[in-house]
Amino acid sequence: MRRRLALRPAPVLAGAALAPACAAVLWPRSRARVAVICALQMYVYLAAYKMPNDDAAALEQRVHIDYPVALDRLLGCGELPTARLQRALHPDGHFRGYEKVLVWAHWIWFATPHATLAYLAICDRERFPRAAVLTYAVFDLGVLSYWLAPTAPPWYAAQKGRAGPTPVRRLMVEYGESFWRNGWAPLYSVLGGNPLAAMPSLHFATSAMAATLLAESSPVAGAVGGAYAAVLGFSLVYLGEHYVVDLIGGLALTLGVRRLERVAGRPVRLIASAVEALGRYANEPRTA
Repeated sequence: MRRRLALRPAPVLAGAALAPACAAVLWPRSRARVAVICALQMYVYLAAYKMPNDDAAALEQRVHIDYPVALDRLLGCGELPTARLQRALHPDGHFRGYEKVLVWAHWIWFATPHATLAYLAICDRERFPRAAVLTYAVFDLGVLSYWLAPTAPPWYAAQKGRAGPTPVRRLMVEYGESFWRNGWAPLYSVLGGNPLAAMPSLHFATSAMAATLLAESSPVAGAVGGAYAAVLGFSLVYLGEHYVVDLIGGLALTLGVRRLERVAGRPVRLIASAVEALGRYANEPRTA
C-alpha cells in the first residue's frame, strides 16, 4: 500500500511502531500476547529494513562500496578474505558437503534469534523479558545504519568491479537456485528485500547476542549458541554475503547494546511499567 500510494516512510514507520505497544495494552497478559508482540516487532523491523530499497536507484546512488573493501584488504593482508577462502575451498565450482552446511547455517539464521527467545521463554522465563529487549534493540539500532549509511556486501562490490581482480561469487544464491529451483525467486523476495544492508552484519550481531544470552542461562546452551555464531560468521564471509569488517561491526553493536543496558535499563523499565498499567486499565471489567 505504501508503494502504491507513494507514502512517506517516516509516518508509515511511526504508525507501525505503535503496533507492539498497542498489542501490549489491548491484550491481557498471556503467552499469546508475548508471541504477538514479538511478531509485530519483527514485522516493523522488516518494513524498516526493506523500505530503503523501495527506490533502488536512489539507494544505489548513496551506497558505500569502497571503504569495507579497503578495510577487509587490510585485514586480509592485501586481498579480501572472501576471495582467499573461495579460491582455496571452492576452486572448481562444485558444492561440497561442508559448503552446503555453511549455506544452511546462513538460512537457519532467520529462525535463530526467535528460537533463542522461545527457549528462554519456556526454560528460563525470568530471563526472557530482558533477553527480548536486548535482542530487538540489536535489530532496531542496526537497521538505523542501513538508512543512514547503506553499505554494499562483497558480491555487490564484485559485480560493480570494485572488489579487485580476484572474483567474488555469491555462493548462497548459486546453491539456492540449484536447490530450490523455481521456488528460489519467491522465497528470496520474502527473506531478502534490501541487498545494500551489510554494515553492521545483523546476522552476526543477533547470533552473538543469542550466544551471550544462552550462556547466561546454561553453559550447554551457551556453547551451542557460541558454536553456531562462529560457524555463521565464517559462512557469511565465505559465501560472499559479508566482509570481516561487517562482522566486527555486528559484534561491536551487540557489545554496545549490552553496555547501553546500564544506562537505558531504568527508563525502559519505567516505560514498560507505564504500558502495563495502561493495559490493566484497558482490560479491567467495568459495570454498566
